[in-house]
Amino acid sequence: MTHPETVPVKRLSGADRPALAAHFVQLDDEDRRLRFGTARSDESVVEYVNSLDFDRDAVFGVFDDELRLAGVAHVAVSPESAELGVSVLPAARKRGIGTALFERANLFARTHYIRTMFTHCLTENRSMMRLARKAGMVIVTEAGEADARLELRPGGMASITREMMADRVALLDYAMKAQLTAARRRAASWRGEGEQG
Repeated sequence: MTHPETVPVKRLSGADRPALAAHFVQLDDEDRRLRFGTARSDESVVEYVNSLDFDRDAVFGVFDDELRLAGVAHVAVSPESAELGVSVLPAARKRGIGTALFERANLFARTHYIRTMFTHCLTENRSMMRLARKAGMVIVTEAGEADARLELRPGGMASITREMMADRVALLDYAMKAQLTAARRRAASWRGEGEQG
């Protein structure tokens, strides 16, 4: 298992909407139900992605070596609190990605003076429940649903510096993966041309 602190988490922007939509579409019906609380069609997922407000909220992602989003966290911000939603593709689970996304969301919330982080999920969403317990969130369950809350201490210079460093590391990681992906595609293209000639 990869240690969460070594997983680069990139803050996403509107330019990442296609990658976000592709991520959610890759989730099967059950994973979508656990992530959103109800079953969602591909069209509904794309509509959700198109409705995201990247100026108000924060959306974070972990990219794999092929520049696909392996995991995503959405921090929906309101004046004094933020709601967190996390999803990780099945093939990328048990690698610390969910924990890394949670920690990055927490760091964002603290440096933006958000007092409370909460999540609402189905109690059968074992991954989210495990993340909430691990983070020390107070969990209240009722009728198959769970509300988890975490009171956040305000961020200071150390957390602001950590956030800046996390952003730079994630950008560097993304740039390196983009270069490697482009090089692999060029090599595959050259091999294809050589075989035909």
